[in-house]
Amino acid sequence: MLPRLLLLLTSLLLPLSAIAETVTVAAASNIKFAMEDIAREFEAQSGHRLKLSFGSSGNFVAQIKHGAPFELFLSADEKYVKLLHQSGVTANHGDIYVYGRLALVAAKGSPLSLDAELTGLKALIDSGELRRFALANPELAPYGERGRELLQAANLWDGIKDKLVLGENVSQAAQFALSGSAQGGIVALSLAKAPQFAAKANYVAIPEDRHQPLGQRMVLLPKASAAAHELYTFLQGDKARAIFADYGFSLPARHAKPEASH
Repeated sequence: MLPRLLLLLTSLLLPLSAIAETVTVAAASNIKFAMEDIAREFEAQSGHRLKLSFGSSGNFVAQIKHGAPFELFLSADEKYVKLLHQSGVTANHGDIYVYGRLALVAAKGSPLSLDAELTGLKALIDSGELRRFALANPELAPYGERGRELLQAANLWDGIKDKLVLGENVSQAAQFALSGSAQGGIVALSLAKAPQFAAKANYVAIPEDRHQPLGQRMVLLPKASAAAHELYTFLQGDKARAIFADYGFSLPARHAKPEASH
């Protein structure tokens, strides 16, 4: 009788560790710092672990279509999630988790004068002093696409396109701007606000009405575990939303019933 009782007590003490899972997540590079903070909160609360991969949304779509073992995709633009759904990969369109913002950035000591109207950038282009400018590849990264849209609307694209240093994703573009490989760049506000970035560079936020909205959509993938479903719900909760807001994201209205199920 005693051994059975001990076995029962042991089984009651183990459930958290026994059911702990590792969730594989493909995440747009612009949410890197916010997502790392969120991961710590989620892991502490749930007992699960997150395996985070950061990169360009366009590249992740190709990987997922070829069977990459991700359980959750957090895109930098909703069109990529919709592409997956149209291809029959996902059961639904998922949900917008944040709206992204752009920032004009320059390393401290750069000759680029920062302002939301891009007049300082225009002056540097017109003077012939602009040598390199960082941008995420518009063909792969939504933030690069919106950055190009912003420059075109300001009539600066023709004068700057031959001076671009293109990052595979917006995080790499930010590194180019920080390292001195470029005199400035257009990157995600969420990266510019990160302490690691702010210590080395200055930035100015670009008004949201200067480009098409950056609705960042997430979706569960066919291999999603129960833990991935928990994470999906957590990302729409108070703790995650507060962290996203701290990094400069705008938040969507709350959904009564998130599209978390397949």
